[in-house]
Amino acid sequence: MSTKARLYVSFPEELVDRPMVYEIVKEFDVVPNIRRAGIEAHEGWVILELSGPSEKRDAAIAYLEGLGCTVNRMEGDVLEG
Repeated sequence: MSTKARLYVSFPEELVDRPMVYEIVKEFDVVPNIRRAGIEAHEGWVILELSGPSEKRDAAIAYLEGLGCTVNRMEGDVLEG
């Protein structure tokens, strides 16, 4: 079953220039929807809606964490309220 996960992903300076969203699309066949993002020279964050089978989403999240990202699951619509 294909579902969505809303994630807050923050990452350190050494990952700012890395195409991480592209990598998880190619490697895990998930569909990203970037809802918001902030990229600075020394850090970055992205609110990412990730669609796909739960096992592929979980593998993509584990991959991002393995790179050094902090991944937190969010509840509700990030544009509400």
